[in-house]
Amino acid sequence: MFAVIQTGGKQYRVTPGAKLKIEKLEALPESSVTFDKVLLTVDGDAVRLGTPTVAGATVTAKVLAQKRADKLIVFKYRHKVRRRTKNTHRQPFTEIEITAIK
Repeated sequence: MFAVIQTGGKQYRVTPGAKLKIEKLEALPESSVTFDKVLLTVDGDAVRLGTPTVAGATVTAKVLAQKRADKLIVFKYRHKVRRRTKNTHRQPFTEIEITAIK
């Protein structure tokens, strides 16, 4: 059994027990979160395709942690004026574990 959910402007294929890193959600660690934008559910041979979402389908997950990704270096260089800028960026994310697909 699996489903396709939409969160944070992205789509994820999820199965029960899967761990994902998604765009940051405002939720505390060890809390539960429900995704209602389910685009597709597959259970054996039964396929339910939403237009755009499957009515009544939900995916529940447990929030494992709120973290930030590894540091990325953003370097810009203008070659004729010799202007350099160096910045860094760490993208925040939420780590979740899928508990149930209904």
